[in-house]
Amino acid sequence: MMPITGATRLFAILADPIAQVRTPQGLNALMAERGTDGVMVPMHVGAAELTEVVRGLRQMRNFGGCIVTVPHKKAILGLVDEASPRAQAIGAANAVRREPDGRLVADMLDGLGFVEGLRGAGLPPAGRSVFLAGAGGAGNAIAFGLAEAGIARLTIHNRTEATARDLAARLRASFPSLPVAAGSDPSDHDLAVNATALGMKPGDPAPFDLLRLTPEMTVAEVIMAPEMTPMLSHAAATGCRIHKGAPMLAAQLGLMAAFLGMTR
Repeated sequence: MMPITGATRLFAILADPIAQVRTPQGLNALMAERGTDGVMVPMHVGAAELTEVVRGLRQMRNFGGCIVTVPHKKAILGLVDEASPRAQAIGAANAVRREPDGRLVADMLDGLGFVEGLRGAGLPPAGRSVFLAGAGGAGNAIAFGLAEAGIARLTIHNRTEATARDLAARLRASFPSLPVAAGSDPSDHDLAVNATALGMKPGDPAPFDLLRLTPEMTVAEVIMAPEMTPMLSHAAATGCRIHKGAPMLAAQLGLMAAFLGMTR
């Protein structure tokens, strides 16, 4: 990292919990590589404190913006001045840029990063049938990203079925030709994706019925730490090809840096 000075631009990542995040390491290395006088720091912010924290960050004139992750991706939209059409359609954002006049502008990069991570691993999603667990902020973004990438069919599973049905309805409105439904059975799909936080903590239940996995399936994760979640371990033991969470972050780093203006 470059030395921190009075001219250093500050960036943050807001999350609860925070210890598992890897974005600061990646973006700090990227800024050092590009000669950017900036630093990203993790901020452990609970849901009850998010509004107050964002209000304070807005007032910091050397604050360049932040990455927003679990559980704040939906709530952040109500705290910014402008959001991209993509973020508005998804109903969540994970990147917020502070403009020189103090305005906060948000976008959602999760879906783009997940799709690019799949492509980089030789798993282009076009033409695949996909089972997606999770209809929260990450799930919404990944669903829209996969739809844009040309998947053949999508089944959405969520603990609250009404939430899955709502996401399915919004996807049908944007992608009328895509067969999409709420459901709980991952079998008969090419790709099963966990877009929930289940698997991050010891003792978490599985995000879906892992006994329904079959060896010809690919199983993908969005969780970065632990690197091998219980779902991935079970999938590997079943004979499935597995796709860890790290490629999604790696693909997003360049997208995040560009959005936050870290090359300036």
